[in-house]
Amino acid sequence: MPTDDLPETFHVTTDEQLRAVSNLTRHRIMAVLRFEPATITQIAERIGLAKGSSSYHVRLLERAGLVKVVRTRKVRGVTERYYAMAARTIELPDPGEGAPDMLMRHAVADLEAAPADAERHVGMAHLRLTEEQFTELGERLQALADEYRKLSDPSLPDASFVFALFHPGTGPRAEEDAK
Repeated sequence: MPTDDLPETFHVTTDEQLRAVSNLTRHRIMAVLRFEPATITQIAERIGLAKGSSSYHVRLLERAGLVKVVRTRKVRGVTERYYAMAARTIELPDPGEGAPDMLMRHAVADLEAAPADAERHVGMAHLRLTEEQFTELGERLQALADEYRKLSDPSLPDASFVFALFHPGTGPRAEEDAK
């Protein structure tokens, strides 16, 4: 099923939605559904999960409105449901000062779970930028992500692109880490 008719953005606004996206397994399920619909069995196979667990997590995502059934078909008397994302992108609320950023935590967990012998490009750069340069760099990174998302082909292997552009904190937490 093409994703042409999906809304561009789903804004996470409720506690139920936030709990749904905060779980690493459900984050991985949404990654499977990002480009093409899949059944519970297909999802379970892709992320190495039991079908019952996969079904449980998909039901929670569906109840929160993050995924939806986009197609059904009868297979040997059983209705097989194909699930897809409810929108192209999911926008999380700002976690607030000092709170963990779930998106970055999931990205780090996915990076740590990636095969050690696979090609990866990970780096960190400390920059000194004007506010204009900071804004421009953020916009350029987002545009690059959007450009490659449009080029994505569901038949190719998954790849994740994560970026975080921020001003490091100087509050109590940063001071604790410096000790």
